[in-house]
Amino acid sequence: MNHPSLQLKAQVRTFSQLLSSTRRGARLARLLATTELRSWSAPQDLTERAELIVAELAANAVFHGRLPGRCFRLTLTFDPPAGRLRVEVSDARGDLHPLPRPTDTAPDPLPTSGRGLTLVTALADHWDCAPYPPSGKTVRAELLDTTS
Repeated sequence: MNHPSLQLKAQVRTFSQLLSSTRRGARLARLLATTELRSWSAPQDLTERAELIVAELAANAVFHGRLPGRCFRLTLTFDPPAGRLRVEVSDARGDLHPLPRPTDTAPDPLPTSGRGLTLVTALADHWDCAPYPPSGKTVRAELLDTTS
């Protein structure tokens, strides 16, 4: 007998959560992201990098993207066969767009802020910012699994 073999295709996993624009909400975003990625059996390296990126982007959403009474949204999209994870953090402030720190200037040896996007740049394979209708923005970071 010649039976067709069943091929199990790993499906793309998605998680999205609306969180309060508070320090507690930013902390919860990091914890939820880590828990979700572990439940999906995402590679440890990908999970660790994502944890730091979510922490930075959620903190930015709370401190720079906050409008009274408005929340921010965390979205994770994991494609296991491609080894690709997309982290998105959307906030209500579309008028303030994040900019990477210029590399042609002498760094301040003791900066009090502005290191978050430098960290995101170092950990993510790509990041960008897009409008989030009606008046917000989404900062997206894409991570590729480097262990396979």
